[in-house]
Amino acid sequence: MNLIVVESPMKARTISRFLGSGFLVKSSFGHVRDLPKSKLGVDVEHNFKPQYVIPAKAKKIISEIKEALKDSDKLILATDQDREGEGIAWHLTEALNTKNKTVERIVFHEITKSAIQEALKKPRSIDMNLVDAQQARRVLDRLVGYELSPFLWRKIRYGLSAGRVQSVAVRLVVEREREIQSFKKEEYWSVEADLNKKGDPEKPPSDHGASKKTFRAKLNKVEDKTIDKLAIKNEAEAKKIIDDLSGASYAVKEINKKEVTRNPAAPFTTSTLQQEASRKLGMSAKQTMVLAQQLYEGINIGEHGETGLITYMRTDSLNLAESALVQSQDVIREHFGKEYALDQPRHYTTKTKGAQEAHEAIRPTDVSRRPETIRQYLDLKQFKIYDLIWKRTIASQMQPAVFDQTNVDISAGPKYTFRASGQIIKFDGFIKAYTEGMDETEEEIEGQLPELSEREILDLVSLLPLQHFTEPPPRYTDASLIKALEAHGVGRPSTYAPTLATIQEREYVEKIEKKYHPSEIGLLVNDMLVENFPEIVDINFTSHIEEELDDIAEGKIKWVPVIEEFYTPFKKHLKEKEVSVEKLEEQTEIPCPKCGKKMIIKFGRMGKFMACPDMECKTTKPLPEEEAKIKELAEKTKDEKCPICGKPMVVKRGRFGYFLGCSGYPACKGILKILNKTGFKCPNCSARQSLGEGGLTGDIVEKKSRGRGKLFYACSRFPDCTFIMSKKPESQSELQEALKHWQENPPKVKSFKNKKNDSKSSYEA
Repeated sequence: MNLIVVESPMKARTISRFLGSGFLVKSSFGHVRDLPKSKLGVDVEHNFKPQYVIPAKAKKIISEIKEALKDSDKLILATDQDREGEGIAWHLTEALNTKNKTVERIVFHEITKSAIQEALKKPRSIDMNLVDAQQARRVLDRLVGYELSPFLWRKIRYGLSAGRVQSVAVRLVVEREREIQSFKKEEYWSVEADLNKKGDPEKPPSDHGASKKTFRAKLNKVEDKTIDKLAIKNEAEAKKIIDDLSGASYAVKEINKKEVTRNPAAPFTTSTLQQEASRKLGMSAKQTMVLAQQLYEGINIGEHGETGLITYMRTDSLNLAESALVQSQDVIREHFGKEYALDQPRHYTTKTKGAQEAHEAIRPTDVSRRPETIRQYLDLKQFKIYDLIWKRTIASQMQPAVFDQTNVDISAGPKYTFRASGQIIKFDGFIKAYTEGMDETEEEIEGQLPELSEREILDLVSLLPLQHFTEPPPRYTDASLIKALEAHGVGRPSTYAPTLATIQEREYVEKIEKKYHPSEIGLLVNDMLVENFPEIVDINFTSHIEEELDDIAEGKIKWVPVIEEFYTPFKKHLKEKEVSVEKLEEQTEIPCPKCGKKMIIKFGRMGKFMACPDMECKTTKPLPEEEAKIKELAEKTKDEKCPICGKPMVVKRGRFGYFLGCSGYPACKGILKILNKTGFKCPNCSARQSLGEGGLTGDIVEKKSRGRGKLFYACSRFPDCTFIMSKKPESQSELQEALKHWQENPPKVKSFKNKKNDSKSSYEA
């Protein structure tokens, strides 16, 4: 009997299907050893030796694996093929005490029968270079976190944290926000003409571009000199041009046509998958990786059982296996036509800074397994990710798209020249399968133009002076922040999703309409680090560390000197700053209500508050603006009673904002949300009461959807009453119409479990 150990139970179940009775597959449920949480866990005096412990949750698992190992001839470690997987494999050998057992390490890029069987034929020993690289990252991050975080506690407030990669991500968000705040918008105007072919009926273009015969051209030259985008500075200048053009005739001056080709995007890496899922599906990086992990480890697809649907999802390689390249061409010929297939496979070269762990790009394990054939076995989100990966893989091996690109210069009188541009698809190529999403800064392909000939006279439909303003750079989204981190060489495929999740969990940034905004505490922490520890948040330094970790993984350098090089000056610098940096406090003119001393502003887990500087007094107060907000909310909610004991409710503030708490606290712990009431009662509750069904009548309140933050209006008694409407009610008649529509089209309500296993419900989007 041979014992195989993997990280996850799903992966264990999938692999078990491909092996005979001579194998037992067990799961380690992730890491089985780690640095202790209660202390630094790194011996800085003796070559930074890590002091690993087995967490309580892993002790039972280790015992079970040890028991299974007693009856096994061989231990085969089949954890993931990256540094983290290699680290888990090594930790397993250390925790299991395998000195008297044969230990083999196998790796595979996909969980398929052929890949597993091939891996078993080529076992190797544990790669200690990869283990050392993983250890170096863990030790480095522990030193930064456990040494620098207490400094932030003492200088700003307790509970803050600093991290080598997360602090750089926060810095990018903060600097972008300050760019936006300091941006001074500049007014400029354009003069644009809607034109028709001579004799065609006048039909202005739609908001999305020109109609089939009417097209739009923009003033491009004055007296044969190309004008700058910002050349027309105000309305007066624009109207002067409009006046000059009064009575002018419009004729096609010159037509320039050229054929352009557009190649498909490369198959997915970890970074590009996260970016595209964010752009096209609105998914966070963390959500994308959870779904990709499920597809990689295996999904039950009917008669085929547990099957790994995609290859390993933590990679920065653009390579595709030769078998996948051949299979792709067969699929393209069968489903799109032979004209879409390539004569020779297309190969891509990665341009990612510091790319490593180059195994294979993310692709379906079986390219012939089209998304629609397995849709019934996947939930909606799993299907969307698989569909995205399949289409991107197929498109990467299809013919380029071919366009006719046309620029038309149109004379308007003797002085002015307008230009219209457009593209016509001659051959759609890869576009038939897939097109890559765009960031906000990228421009759409131009629209289509009618057939025109030189010196052709055109009819003017309308002449438009249009006002514009320069725009600040856009705030980061998941896609653009990951793109920026990757471009700077900060982090690696396995770190993007946890980094973005961490900076949100730490409340250094918040997502508003899917865009990152720095929080007040995020700004304070960033400024403190930039001013006092510039090396920690320096992008080039962090990128340099990543390169050194890559060199460790490749066996070029040892890991201890890398840590030493960083830690010695860092520790010295930290000691100096402990003395020179004062605690971040603001003095106010407001006297303490007890002792009269001027209060200071401090920072707590709930934000800023005022405190007496006398440690014995211990008096605290909310800030004046917060007091005003509390008074406003108290007036608004003065009639609310505790749902448990019936006592009046009072306004309180917690980590997630204001709420109502029972005035009888701590004897009664009743709480309520502060709801944004519309002033209308729920028509469904009222109708049920009129039918003698009894029950309370809820209020119609404003709510936000969990995913996109979209406003809607619903009964305050949800989930007991699921009445919902999209528009804010303005009258009783509107409510009755909404009730009728709701009764005919009731919303789907799904249940889910929160972390405390309390049953919850929500509207299904």
